[in-house]
Amino acid sequence: MDLKEVKELIELVSEKGFAEFEIEHEGFRLHISRSKEPPVIQAAPTPVILSAPLPVATEAVAPAAPPPVPAPPSAKAAPAVADAALHVIKSPIVGTFYRASSPQVKPFVNVGDRVEADQVVCIIEAMKLMNEIQAEVGGVIVEIYAQNGQAVEYGEPLFGIAT
Repeated sequence: MDLKEVKELIELVSEKGFAEFEIEHEGFRLHISRSKEPPVIQAAPTPVILSAPLPVATEAVAPAAPPPVPAPPSAKAAPAVADAALHVIKSPIVGTFYRASSPQVKPFVNVGDRVEADQVVCIIEAMKLMNEIQAEVGGVIVEIYAQNGQAVEYGEPLFGIAT
């Protein structure tokens, strides 16, 4: 093999994305290996921008509006107290949360649906594998914490079930 053929092989291996390549031809052996470790990328520190103090107006200024009155507690605050009575299904793995088996079908469960123990309530995709997540207890779905297509972490709440 001459230098030109070796260069062509190196370019071909690089172009095809091979991690390793080995060839033996007429007593000549060539082994090409690419680094398997991903490059380390470091982000530059974020600059801190300090602003100068704003000038104080010396003219008469209209009185400021009264501070806003806090809004009455929303309906969302009430379930927070009731969350203690809920059974929470948590993500058993890291992955992508899906409420249905495909975009064209209806979700496995919706808020207000009754579920039985071991009923499939969602799918979590991890490493191109679709993992069915089942309800551990029977009850009524009262809260869906994760959004469809959202990445979820291990132990992250997915559903709240009133038993």
